[in-house]
Amino acid sequence: MAPQIKDVPTKPYDGQKPGTSGLRKRVKIFQQQHYTENFVQSILDSITAKGATLVIGGDGRFLVKETVQTILRIAAANGVTKLIIGRDGILSTPAASNVIRKYKADGGILLTASHNPGGPNNDFGIKYNVSNGGPAPENVTDKIFEKTKTISSYKVVEGEKDLDLGTLGDKEFAGMKVQIIDSVTDYIKMLEEIFDFDLIKSFLTTRASEFKVLFDGLHGVTGPYGRAILVETLGLPASVVQNDVPLPDFGGGHPDPNLTYAKSLVDKVEKEGIQFGAASDGDGDRNMIYGKGAFVTPSDSVAIIADWADRIPYFKKGGIKGLARSMPTSAAIDLVAKKKGLECFEVPTGWKFFGNLMDAGRLSICGEESFGTGSDHIREKDGVWAVVAWLNILAAANRESPNELVGIKEILQKHYKVYGRNFFSRYDYEEVPSDGANEMVAVLNKAITSKSLVGSKFTSKSGETFVVSEAYNFDYTDPIDGSVSKNQGQVVRFEDGSRVVWRLSGTGSQGATVRMYVERYVEPAKGDKELARETSEGLQGLIEVALEISKLKEYLKREEPTVIT
Repeated sequence: MAPQIKDVPTKPYDGQKPGTSGLRKRVKIFQQQHYTENFVQSILDSITAKGATLVIGGDGRFLVKETVQTILRIAAANGVTKLIIGRDGILSTPAASNVIRKYKADGGILLTASHNPGGPNNDFGIKYNVSNGGPAPENVTDKIFEKTKTISSYKVVEGEKDLDLGTLGDKEFAGMKVQIIDSVTDYIKMLEEIFDFDLIKSFLTTRASEFKVLFDGLHGVTGPYGRAILVETLGLPASVVQNDVPLPDFGGGHPDPNLTYAKSLVDKVEKEGIQFGAASDGDGDRNMIYGKGAFVTPSDSVAIIADWADRIPYFKKGGIKGLARSMPTSAAIDLVAKKKGLECFEVPTGWKFFGNLMDAGRLSICGEESFGTGSDHIREKDGVWAVVAWLNILAAANRESPNELVGIKEILQKHYKVYGRNFFSRYDYEEVPSDGANEMVAVLNKAITSKSLVGSKFTSKSGETFVVSEAYNFDYTDPIDGSVSKNQGQVVRFEDGSRVVWRLSGTGSQGATVRMYVERYVEPAKGDKELARETSEGLQGLIEVALEISKLKEYLKREEPTVIT
């Protein structure tokens, strides 16, 4: 019997504009009548839905399973040929990117709010990825947004029971093919083709008594991935993985892998003297690397991975085409690129900008200061990939120095002696008044336009002097397609090479989030003592000046940031 397709009348909702990572709002907003259906239909109206194959999955947060059933009904009604769905509706964002590419799907709908909290009173998100496995570019998200503003009805199949998402295999739903796949298997196979698992396993086995490992899934999507790699593939005990069961509310925590929200990992690493600790976020695209007494900033992490890439089979075989970072990220990777004679790109925040360069064959390794690191193996940042990359690097470093135990701290020290150190920190001010945030940005823009800041001298409480050499709004012209992205952050540079960036973020679900980035470079010649200073000490004067220039506390009505990374 032919499926019963109904056109449901609806009206547009304001504000369904996808950001750099899709549409993110509070759960209660998505639960409004027709709200989710409107957005899903707008996605399908923006692509060629009839005959398409789409990948569906999410990070396991509250509302994922119900939304998968909604997508099933709308997709079948719109003539989609096939849906490939992760078991129980779960797929990490990197795994989904891999599945889209491996199965040559036309795109994918991912249900995630990434590192934002989950649960009925927190956040939900929907984003569309295109056929290369990466986030939809602006021309697609703009089209989706335009559809949301004019939508008058959506199509839905009626009379069908919810599909069983927990059983693997081929199924049918209202005449549409559905394949339920294991969420982890394809991803692990991909990693085994990239990294030297034999070398990693040999290192972890022979040095087991002195080199301990701990992975924290933060009750997000990557717990099963971490367990499959570390326990089932590398043969480590089950105790090396914690918080590894995905929960709809992430166990009441904030699934953001940084020093604030992954504190249980940090505390355990320090208490038990664990040499290698790592965490990933809600949907698996971010990571934090932390060993006893050694925190690796995301900016340093991507630079070190690039520096050691020739020890990783994937890059040893295919070479490194180029390097890149988001604009707020420190210039540590630029120094690696310069020494190795590689092209290096500075792009706006948003992984889709890296995707264009990868598809053109000009980029291999890239990263963002927001704990995102990845390569051209997929078109998303990849938290678990970065964790295994570090294990591969550490295994290789210990093979090359068999008479000493090389840990995270030793890798960092060696890097700083060769390249110098980019002291870097980010201050996040979350859910601040939008009016105050916009006013602060407007004042900075006025100073940039008038050039009134250039030449200004600022003195910190400790007597350090900073003279502004340049102030500008970061604009980017894509070297591949010529598209232009304007107003991507306010930048102030100083004569000593230091830099401050302010940026309004689009990843929050309410209010505004202001991020302030501070960076100061110290060359190798300054010596070990200067290179080994605490980040807060090395940046204190610059932070004071950044707050003075922006009058941030005055506009945001906040004395302290929500998070410091």
